[in-house]
Amino acid sequence: MAGNSFGEIFRITTFGESHGKAIGVVIDGCPSGLKLDLDLIQHELDRRRPGQSAITTQRKESDTFEILSGVFEGKTLGSPIAITIKNEDPKPDDYAHLKEAYRPSHADFTYEMKYGTRDYRGGGRASARETAARVIAGAIAKQFIQQAGIEITAFVSSVGTIKLEKSYLDVDLAKAEGNIVRCPDAEIADKMIALIQDTRTKGDTVGGVVTCVIKGCPIGLGEPVFDKLHAELGKAMLSINAVHGFEYGSGFEGTQNYGSKNNDAFYTTAENKIETKTNFSGGIQGGISNGMNIYFNVAFKPVATIMQTQSSVDKEGHELELKGKGRHDPCVVPRAVPIVEAMAALVIADHLLRHRTTQL
Repeated sequence: MAGNSFGEIFRITTFGESHGKAIGVVIDGCPSGLKLDLDLIQHELDRRRPGQSAITTQRKESDTFEILSGVFEGKTLGSPIAITIKNEDPKPDDYAHLKEAYRPSHADFTYEMKYGTRDYRGGGRASARETAARVIAGAIAKQFIQQAGIEITAFVSSVGTIKLEKSYLDVDLAKAEGNIVRCPDAEIADKMIALIQDTRTKGDTVGGVVTCVIKGCPIGLGEPVFDKLHAELGKAMLSINAVHGFEYGSGFEGTQNYGSKNNDAFYTTAENKIETKTNFSGGIQGGISNGMNIYFNVAFKPVATIMQTQSSVDKEGHELELKGKGRHDPCVVPRAVPIVEAMAALVIADHLLRHRTTQL
């Protein structure tokens, strides 16, 4: 199975299955001498871990990590960093009924057709459990890019039909962590939480949108043509489980504007710095960062596992009915916030290193 690695210089490879012994990540290309804050890494994992609130899956995992290599006396060595997380609360028996059946809108059918076999215990590699390994790597990438003054913050901007209509500029992003749905507007957050709770009681699921903002990004990140910065961010986000859409800057709404409104005019600040008066470009022009805030939206579909009866087929093509069992999120977006931040940090860290090589 290919496709388990991401990045060019700051490169990660994740491994492990949802209900196997452990999951983990190998990080290659992290510069030496980076002093790691291990508490920060654990904090990021705690933000993603299951069982953290009444609106998430109740699987109990501490997500305690263990560093096996690449770090000595608290600092990175420049050699590969290997980190693992043990699966403490696997329940493979919850999935025994899926050994011969294909769940609607899951990877069961496509995995089996492609590889001739699959791990039906929670989806194996297709499970969102794999994203814990990404969060570890992202937490280290965050610490690296913070040295360059770059800050990444994500928040939930919609759940179902409930949407935060305000721009990220008009809310206090620090308040996003003040509630279990991770929306910076307390009134909208309460409505989102109520919708998720109501959805769970119906045995159903609901989707939503995570908005991410990258501040302090220097001018020049991203490569023209195929490695445009927004293309790299798009690939990173679309690689996350349940993501069905990505837009940056004015995005799809920008298609309704005329160029005269959507263009970002340049001007010179009092500090003799060139900036743009508006930022419909989302901080990226020609695939290269222009020094303005980078912002984008990531759309998550409703979680495919629902506690309702659905029609499907087995390996032989015989029709059957399935009903979800076990522990699942009624809405994935609250736990997806740190995952979006992690993937964004990995892209920025990689391109920060790539940019440095162009200036030697």
